[in-house]
Amino acid sequence: MKRVAILQSNYIPWKGYFDLIDRVDEFILYDDRQYTRRDWRNHNLIKTPAGPRWLTIPVEVKGRYHQRIDETVVSDPAWAAGHWSAIRSSYAKSACFGYALEHLAPLYQTAETRLSRINHSFLVAICRLLGITSRISWSTDSPVEGDRTERLVAICRAAGASA
Repeated sequence: MKRVAILQSNYIPWKGYFDLIDRVDEFILYDDRQYTRRDWRNHNLIKTPAGPRWLTIPVEVKGRYHQRIDETVVSDPAWAAGHWSAIRSSYAKSACFGYALEHLAPLYQTAETRLSRINHSFLVAICRLLGITSRISWSTDSPVEGDRTERLVAICRAAGASA
């Protein structure tokens, strides 16, 4: 019996996202769907001494409805240094920061230009840190057609999900 989940990628998602990944055998990133502006795809909040702070990966937006998540390109490569600086200044005194420094700092040295690939890198690294061994794949690995529901079912079937 194979369990599969499909969800769009997010920039450093919430705990429940990782709980879902941990409950399935294969987690499929549904990133050949419409990119949505002002969403969790490229934003997240951190706590700072001055209150919550948004971290946003700046991306190029091609109109209102003509861009898939996996086609979304970073518009300013300096985002990573700024995010890591904000995280470092907010959490450097925390007990586990050395662990974060070792495992997360390399993610902010990325040369990746596609949002989906950046999100994938963070997912894989954080899953590794949490001991989550579920396979992470892409919806584009299964080029199937159909409306929203038919396509989701076809992707699950192609991945070998149990009914």
